[in-house]
Amino acid sequence: MNRRSKQLWLELITGARKLSNFFWALTVFLGSLGFLLVGTSSYLGRNLISFVPSRQIPFFPQGIVMSFYGIAGLFISSYLWCTISWNVGSGYDRFDRKEGTVCIFRWGFPGKNRRIFLRFRIKDIQSVRIGVKEGLYARRVLYMDIRGRGVLLLTRTDENLTPREIEQKAAELAFFLRVPIEVF
Repeated sequence: MNRRSKQLWLELITGARKLSNFFWALTVFLGSLGFLLVGTSSYLGRNLISFVPSRQIPFFPQGIVMSFYGIAGLFISSYLWCTISWNVGSGYDRFDRKEGTVCIFRWGFPGKNRRIFLRFRIKDIQSVRIGVKEGLYARRVLYMDIRGRGVLLLTRTDENLTPREIEQKAAELAFFLRVPIEVF
């Protein structure tokens, strides 16, 4: 959801709460739970899962390995669920011509630096850059070149924008900020 006027441009950034992240977190959880149950079944010598004949799987070495994969998968799954619940990466980009400032805000992982907040003046922006990497995994991203701070990424790397969409977004932002566009 974006809001624009002549003096203010506010762009909301989605974080980890995407459908694909929910899918992978659930898939990893269920798969690791299955591995752990098979490993436990082979240790106990009983079928805890009715459709998997766990008695035929010896505990050493297959049952131990399956238990290890199950425990490792549960750790990965809990990391994914925590990332989703904290909504890491969400935030906003705020460009205010009236005040002459740009504010970039993102939520990070819990801790001392959970809130990531960058603020600088519009007149310090040198250009809007389009980064293009063609090939098997084509990637098009939008950067902002800031004097004294380097280059700042504006779009997510997993955002699959078409060449037309990235050019249009860059042109609109460059026109709003009154800076040139660079392609690299």
